[in-house]
Parts: sequence; structure tokens; C-alpha cells
Amino acid sequence: MRRGIAATALVATLALAATACGGGTKDDGGETKAGGELSGTVTYWDTSNDAEKASFQKIAEAFTAKHPKVTVKYVNVPYGDAQNKVKNAFSSGSEAPDVIRADVGWVADFASLGYLDEVPAETVKKVDAEFLPQAAASGKFEGKTYAVPQVIDTLGLFYNKKMLADAGVQPPKTLEELKTASAAIKAKSGKAGLYLRGDDSYWFLPLIYGEGGDLVDAKNKAVTVDSPAGVKAFKTARDLVASGAAITNATDGYVNMQTAFKTGEAAMMINGPWAVADTYAGEQFKDKANLGIAAVPAGSVKAGSPQGGHDLAVFAGSKNRAASHAFVEYMTSQEVQVQSAKELSLLPTRTAAYEQPDVKSSEMVQFFKPAVDKAVERAWIPENGSLFEPLKVEYTKAITGASSPEDAAKAAGVEFRKILKGWK
Repeated sequence: MRRGIAATALVATLALAATACGGGTKDDGGETKAGGELSGTVTYWDTSNDAEKASFQKIAEAFTAKHPKVTVKYVNVPYGDAQNKVKNAFSSGSEAPDVIRADVGWVADFASLGYLDEVPAETVKKVDAEFLPQAAASGKFEGKTYAVPQVIDTLGLFYNKKMLADAGVQPPKTLEELKTASAAIKAKSGKAGLYLRGDDSYWFLPLIYGEGGDLVDAKNKAVTVDSPAGVKAFKTARDLVASGAAITNATDGYVNMQTAFKTGEAAMMINGPWAVADTYAGEQFKDKANLGIAAVPAGSVKAGSPQGGHDLAVFAGSKNRAASHAFVEYMTSQEVQVQSAKELSLLPTRTAAYEQPDVKSSEMVQFFKPAVDKAVERAWIPENGSLFEPLKVEYTKAITGASSPEDAAKAAGVEFRKILKGWK
């Protein structure tokens, strides 16, 4: 971990964040709070990555410094398995967590199934008044708030400054410029210009946004992944690989991408703020100043990256809801968000956090904040997460040449309409 204030010192500064849900009564969650004192166990399932989890575990467990009678049981759940694992636990009620860290695309799904407890009214007022509007929107479903935003993010173009400088090229602003830059890098170093993930359809989103398209039109209940813009996006993905501008892999894409970039086998990659801490651990970035980040190159219409991030939510069946909601307030407090920005380059969801010195001094946060402000907000529909699996299948086929872009777009549209019943 990089420099950061100790978690125990952090907790001592929290005057209000974790004192919610007081009162000397037994609430409907089941725990007794004598004189307003919270007690019992809060089981927290955290989906942070390997570079982040030690920091988040320390912060989470430090909640007990404020509430000594509360025990935090921290469980790290690999992100790739988390959505189904959480749904299975919630549906069965067996050993379900009290609090989850959910991808912003999962909240509407969980809420529609009745799995999430509503955020307390006083906290909702704070979220609406004090958090970035686009972040707050991700925790809402059918007019009610079910989650509090913890971090917000988007994708950017990570680049090796030395490799680009040696090849005599600037960070590309368009995909056409990227192809030119990649050719120069290949000629100079023999290395790949770009590593583009081919096994995760989230990396398809900048391509379809760049052509002026989107996966769906939620307002008009229409599937648009197979529109002309969608077909062009699939063509773009294939062209980047076929032209030699990018390398890809149909399996273990994230690990392969990070390894290629950190070792200098690829000069560029598309990734998000969550990757900064791990990237700095690579041999190419012992000098952190060698890491550059720019906007994802634009397609033929515009530059566009998806709004991402993670929210915290309480299980509706939790037997310790008061302590769980207090824990969520603590984990999304300004002090915790500032620490996460300082240690991990993660972007806060609280507006005022960006005025704090430790956030202002983070070069990576300061780059990604304008990118987040321009990020494309996804459709917050229950089926959001379900669309990515069939899209991944077709994206992988298209980018590797196993299917034509036209067939990939058509097949994705067919699968989307099976999921979004009644949509055009």
C-alpha cells in the first residue's frame, strides 16, 4: 500500500459517520442497543481486488474502534464470482452477508428481487445533497434508495510514457491515431501497442459509445446493441486486433493485460482507477512518473467511457440492520473516501472530498474526475448485469475472428431480447 493515515487514527476523527441508528430499543433487525450502543456482528462481503483488499479490510475492521460491541466479519469475495454468489446467499438466507459491496450495475437487480433494505431516510437526504448526482443515481430503483455509493470510476488509456516517447508518438486521441502509434511502437521496440481485453464485454462499451451507440435505450424499451452503431463497434474491435494495433486474449484477460503492461510487452491498455495501485507494482513503473493516463481514444463519433463504481447495500434479511446501516455510513464517509483516494487512487463519491488536500494532490484522481464527469451513465435496470454475459460471448467471437461483426451484433440482439421481454 502507498502512504496513508492509519485506520485507527481515521476512526477517531469520525464524529458522525458511524453513530446513526441510535436509541435504547430493539429494532426490527433483532439486535439490542442499550442506551443507543450498537452491538452484534456485521458480516461484510467486499469485492475489492488484490491490490485494494488489505486496505479495505483494515478500514472495515476499524469500525469497532467506534463501536466496541460490534464485530465486523470481513470476507473478500472475488469480483467475478460475486454477483451470483450474493444472489444465491440472499435467496437462500443461509450465511448471507449483512452488507455487500455491489457493482453499480447490480443494485437494481438485487432491489427488484427484494434483497436490499432501504437506506434510512436521513441517510438518503445526505446522499442526495452531498454525493455526486451520477453516483447517487446508481443506488436508486423505482424512486427509492437501496445503496450508498462508495467509489465511482470510468475507463482511461494507461500508457508507458517512455515507450511512447521512444517511438516518437503522443498519446492517441482517436482510434485511428492509436493504430498509427501502435505501428510506430512495434517498429521501434517489437512490442505491442495496445492490449485490449477480449474476454470482458465491459471493454466493449467505449467502442459502442465511440460510434454514438449504446446497448439499450431504456426510455423507449428498445435493444440497440445490433444497431448500425453496434455493428460498427464490433467491426472496430476486430479491426484493432486484425490490423496489429492491439493484442488480446479470450481467457484470463485482466491478468494477461496487467502483466503485459507492467512488463512492457504492451505500451498501452484501457483500464480504470482500480488498476493504478497494481500497475505501480510493475517493473516498468518503479518510477511512478512513467505511468501516463489519457482519455480512451474516440471512435468515429466521439470519445465515451462507461460510468462504473461500487455501492454499499444492506441485506433486507439482516438480523443486525441498525449496525449494518451505521457501518455503510462509516465506509462511505468523507474520511474513508479520502483515505481510499490517497492510498489506492480511487475516486470519491462525495462532492466535498474533492476539496481535500489528499485528494487534490492525487494525480490519478485529478485525471479521472473529469473523465467521470463525462462518462456515459448506464441504464439502471434490473437486467443490466444479465446483459453482459451474452454480450461477452459475442464480443469475444468478434474480436478474435470466430464470428463476423454483423453476426455477433445480431446474436447479441437476439439474446438481449430474450432477457428484456417485450422490448423492441
